[in-house]
Amino acid sequence: MPLPRSVLPALLRRLARPLRSAAAPPAMDGPQAEALLAPLRNAVRQQGELVRKLKEEKAPQVDIDRAVAELKARKRVLEAKELALQPKDDVVDRAKMEDTLKRRFFYDQAFSIYGGVSGLYDFGPVGCALKNNIIQAWRHHFIQEEQILEIDCTMLTPEPVLKTSGHVDKFADFMVKDVKNGECFRADHLLKAHLQKLMSDKKCTAEKKAEMENVLTQLDNYGQQELADLFVNYNVKSPVTGNDLSPPVSFNLMFKTSIGPGGNMPGYLRPETAQGIFLNFKRLLEFNQGKLPFAAAQIGNSFRNEISPRSGLIRVREFTMAEIEHFVDPSEKNHPKFQNVADLNILLYSAKAQVSGQSAHVMRLGDAVQQGVINNSVLGYFIGRIYLFLTKVGVSPEKLRFRQHMENEMAHYACDCWDAESKTSYGWIEIVGCADRSCYDLSCHARATKVPLIAEKHLKEPISFQNKPASPQVQGIGQGDVLEICTALFQVTSVYLTGKPTTTGQHDFGK
Repeated sequence: MPLPRSVLPALLRRLARPLRSAAAPPAMDGPQAEALLAPLRNAVRQQGELVRKLKEEKAPQVDIDRAVAELKARKRVLEAKELALQPKDDVVDRAKMEDTLKRRFFYDQAFSIYGGVSGLYDFGPVGCALKNNIIQAWRHHFIQEEQILEIDCTMLTPEPVLKTSGHVDKFADFMVKDVKNGECFRADHLLKAHLQKLMSDKKCTAEKKAEMENVLTQLDNYGQQELADLFVNYNVKSPVTGNDLSPPVSFNLMFKTSIGPGGNMPGYLRPETAQGIFLNFKRLLEFNQGKLPFAAAQIGNSFRNEISPRSGLIRVREFTMAEIEHFVDPSEKNHPKFQNVADLNILLYSAKAQVSGQSAHVMRLGDAVQQGVINNSVLGYFIGRIYLFLTKVGVSPEKLRFRQHMENEMAHYACDCWDAESKTSYGWIEIVGCADRSCYDLSCHARATKVPLIAEKHLKEPISFQNKPASPQVQGIGQGDVLEICTALFQVTSVYLTGKPTTTGQHDFGK
């Protein structure tokens, strides 16, 4: 069952009209801009072709990762140049804007009289009213109009739940620490800033600069030991004190706690609202009289213990999410109301365009689904509904695009994923994610709990087939064959679930 996922981080990053600077540089016209962008587009296209070639030839994964990292780096250069050449009609003096918002108490840093805590904010009367209005608009636009089932789950989550979902093992970044005062920094961000500072030095040779550029292109692929070696090689110190730094260590981004007075049940503050919906799937399906499709939604706070919060309200440690999980039959990914949004013209930045060095372009939503740019009409319908909501609450259509995840970005269980991005003073920032996640989450929790999180489908006509029982060769079966036997039995059993035999129906063991 695909699960298009709609996530709404706090939209308060767009609280006020931008404060314009006194003088904004004029934008270049189309031909001039394209002349400057052409070599960058060509560089992205060539690298995209190299990535495709390496995958077709089944090259070593390390070579593919290096090529993908270089592709991402060239994409970032192209996007930065495109932004620089666009009209500067909304240049923001960010310091003045934030000062105005804080003076009028839209929001302010939490615990400010104690010195404040990074990544934690309090909303004042106006900010609170604005936030509530956005939530009310979201609830009306999605939950009420779409007749979505709303739930409210606890924010405390036992460790086994997040172990199953993968958050305990994988929800982490590498961190370094000032050995004298204990100040922490995110390793990849600090290394990037340090290398960029070295490269800007006029004494830096072309050879050394090329070497550091190569490091930056592969920054996302480095492991713990590789980062440690780079910190030593480039003599990275604390940017605040100049003190030595500890070797990089993996830091889980969830807030850990203990549930109960004995401390015997470890838990976490939830990093997302989705898991509560998955865990209540069985009850929600029963509430919906066992029928698909249906959707469930939850609005509430989530927590992420960011190593170095920055960018104002964009990267914080506690934030409000509004999330939808829409459950459908995987063989019927057609939304009955898709035609209501099919005529919307939306700025789409497809994976193909990104790899080819092209820009995002406006496309009719119906055409995007029909041509396979968007995988199916269920995903297309929610992209349309998200677009309508964001424009309703004040996001300018000219500063809104939907960017498709490239193949290397997408989770292995997803078949398509799009991010709604808004153009801000920080560049293009993701504000909503919408993905076809298949049944990955439900399957993981079902395996861990032995509780079937499945929906039954009543067929119009019965499916008949000849069932050939397994005939084991008893003498040849040993402990080493257990996995093979279980796999084969599962294939036979799957006939009853799908109505389609997955094998010939006959299995010989022990050969």
